[in-house]
Amino acid sequence: MDHLKSLIREVPDFPKPGILFYDITTLLKDPGGLRAVIDGLSGKYLNEKIDTVIGIEARGFIFAPAVAYALNAGFVPVRKPGKLPAATERIEYKLEYGTDSLEIHLDAVRPGQKILIVDDVLATGGTAHAVVDLVRNLGGVVVGLGFVLELDFLSGRERLPGCDVQALLHY
Repeated sequence: MDHLKSLIREVPDFPKPGILFYDITTLLKDPGGLRAVIDGLSGKYLNEKIDTVIGIEARGFIFAPAVAYALNAGFVPVRKPGKLPAATERIEYKLEYGTDSLEIHLDAVRPGQKILIVDDVLATGGTAHAVVDLVRNLGGVVVGLGFVLELDFLSGRERLPGCDVQALLHY
């Protein structure tokens, strides 16, 4: 998968000075690169009988539906508050500076369902950990978490103990 790194544009000082941003839009526009990512995120779970793939707002929405299709599973979005129309379960979680919240429809996950969580980047792990908690609060079984890339120096994986975490690329 490391050949995919050549398809990711590195943008210095975005969104603020000192940050190196890994722009995946250049990967997305490459047919072979996009196919490799979807195959990579879904391949490990082809025989797991995943019921639902959850995509985390916003860039998780790019990958999760395609992974769900590859796994013959459903897709469920986890969104920022106020974006889902029916009754929701909400979780508040800590950020480096402050807090944030995410929501999922109450009927999105049934007890015992096998869930794969997908997003673009694993950074500090706070958002992913919150989504794991949301799924478990609804009775779902988190089979794994898949990310296109992981920023290893931020140690986000450590916030997901006991979870099967897969990242295609490491920085």
